[in-house]
This record gives sequence, structure tokens and C-alpha cells, in this order.
Amino acid sequence: MEISQTQVSTYTQEPGYFRRLNAIDWLYGIALFAAAGFALHRYGAYMDVYEQGILLAAAPTFAALGWHWKPVRWLIPLVALLALAAIGLYGGTLDAANQKFFLKYMLSSQSAILWMSALFVFSTGFYWLGLATRSPFGFAVGSKLCWAAVVIGFTGMMVRWYESYLIGSDVGHIPVSNLYEVFILFSMITAMFYLYYEQRYGTAQLGPFVLLVIAAAVAFLLWYTVSRDAAEIQPLVPALQSWWMKIHVPANFIGYGTFALAAGVGAAYLLKSHGILADRLPSLEVLDDVMYKAISVGFAFFTVATILGALWAAEAWGGYWSWDPKETWALIVWLNYAAWLHMRLMSGLRGRAAAWWALGGLIVTTFAFLGVNMFLSGLHSYGKL
Repeated sequence: MEISQTQVSTYTQEPGYFRRLNAIDWLYGIALFAAAGFALHRYGAYMDVYEQGILLAAAPTFAALGWHWKPVRWLIPLVALLALAAIGLYGGTLDAANQKFFLKYMLSSQSAILWMSALFVFSTGFYWLGLATRSPFGFAVGSKLCWAAVVIGFTGMMVRWYESYLIGSDVGHIPVSNLYEVFILFSMITAMFYLYYEQRYGTAQLGPFVLLVIAAAVAFLLWYTVSRDAAEIQPLVPALQSWWMKIHVPANFIGYGTFALAAGVGAAYLLKSHGILADRLPSLEVLDDVMYKAISVGFAFFTVATILGALWAAEAWGGYWSWDPKETWALIVWLNYAAWLHMRLMSGLRGRAAAWWALGGLIVTTFAFLGVNMFLSGLHSYGKL
């Protein structure tokens, strides 16, 4: 195939990846590496080699993420500043959470998570208002409220991590160990991926559908908090006292979050394809593309999480696979989306069939995520309701 002179000129003139970065990008990356270096110098003695490796890998990972998606450049510093402000207010004592105004009503982990929940609910309402009235104002406010929920939610998780160490050094752990904590993580990851696709495709019209899933998760979270006193920080069971948790659980919930996003997009696709809200939703081609990309990303991370889980199981229980109900349903989820992608790539799966499948996948995923904990028992009993 011959390449024209215009194409050659275009290829030679296009700058390399690093040359496309501006001063703010480089400053952001340097700050991340400096923060990781400081943390390693200050707290490295308390970490094992695996935790040190995770810390060092986090700097280039989040630098690359911020270079690819610019909002991350302000999100991480803002969350860090808010979390450090809260830590400073604690002054080394957990009692400060009930004594200092900004902790009690804003920045303690429980207060922050309540604000996150309220902001997600309000965001859902404004997104639906925008869809119902064709109002750019409703979409704009919904998006900003969603971003605010992400900021305060991540702040709450960081503060909760610190609070666990105030209870005791043997209690301290990353806040991804029980249903309360992972429902927060699920809400945050789903929102982040949605906001990424909203910015990339200009599809604020999908907000009502995706935020409805997040609002349902928030409703469960609030019920679980009130009825089970779930916000109380508990010591880890022995099986969870491992560095594997820091990478297995987040990877797992990136899968869950993107599968939930795909289901929301699938619902929008079905409505549009039946002529419902057809003039208010993105084109079927855009909806199909977002659904496919969300499932592809989720499947990749869920595959990695499953492999990491097997390695963790070998260390904790002496075997890579035990057909525990949680493991079995994780395999069912994996096979479901593997089949979806296979049919997409090999047979051209498109249209309503793909959308119905993505929507049905949310039911399978929800049972693996929550139903197993409610109705079945096994080695993963620490996730019981």
C-alpha cells in the first residue's frame, strides 16, 4: 500500500507521547513521585516488600491516568488536601470526630460518606430533570454534583483508612474489607467511569441511567449502615490481613463498576431502539460503543482480579480454587462476559440482543456481589450481611 506525501508529513509532524505533555502534566507527575518517595522514606519501615512495590507502582500508574484524563490531575491533589486537613484536625485522637465541627459534620469518614450519598442522590435527580426537560442546566448540575460526590467519597475513604489506625495499629487497614466499604468503592468506581465516558463522548444523557444504579447502591448502603451499624470499623479477620487485598478488591470492583455502567447504557439503548426518549438519547452507535468498551475494560480487570484472588487463596487457604460460592459465582460472571465479548467479536453481536445481555449481566453480577453474601456461605463469610 502506498502512503501519500501528506500522510508521511502528518506522521513525521505528530509529536511523541511525552512531547504532548504540558508543564502542568509534568508538575503533576513529579508531585506524585515526590509524594510516593516521601511516603516510602517515612513509612517504608512499616511496609513489607509487596506493599512498597504497590506504593512505587501507584505513582507512574496515576501519573499516566492523569495525563490521559485531565480531571484526575486536580482530583487527586484535592482529595489529598481534604484528607490531610481532616487528619490534622484529629490530632491523633479518634474522639475529635465528635468534638470538632468540621470533622463531625463534614470530614470524618461517616460524615463524608453521608455527604457522598446525598450528592449522588441529588445528582441523579438533576440528571433526570435534564433528560425530562431537555435542560442543559440539569445535566450540568448533575455532572458537577457527581464530581462533588466523587471528591467527598474518596476523602471519606482516605480518612476512614486513617481512623482505623487511630483505633489501633493492629486494626488499621485499607477500607475495602467489608460490604459497607466495598459499596462505597463500587459507587465511586462506577461514577468515575461514567464521568470519563460522559466527557469523552459528550453523553450527559446517560447520566440518569447510570446514576440510578449508583443511587440504588447508595440506598442499600444507607439501609445497611442504619440497620447493621455497618460504619463501625472492625479488625480484619486473619484471611484478610494480606497485601493481596490492596490490589485484588479494587481490580474486582473496577469490573463490577464497569459492568453496572454497561447495564445502564444497555437500558438506554433498549429505550432508544423502541422509540422511547429517542430524540433525547445519544445515537445507537454511540450507545453500542460505550457499552462494548465498558464491558471490555471491566472484563480485563475482572480477569486480573480473578487470577489475583486465586493466588491469594493459595496463600490463605492452601489452594488456588475451592469452589467456594463466591468463587463459583465469580466464575459465572467471568463466563457471562467472556461469552458476550466472544459473540461480539466473532459473530458481530449488536443491537437489542447485546443490550438485553448487558442488562441481564447486571443481575448475575449483583448476585455474585451481594446475593452470595445474603443466601450462601463459605470461605468468604467475612462478607455476610
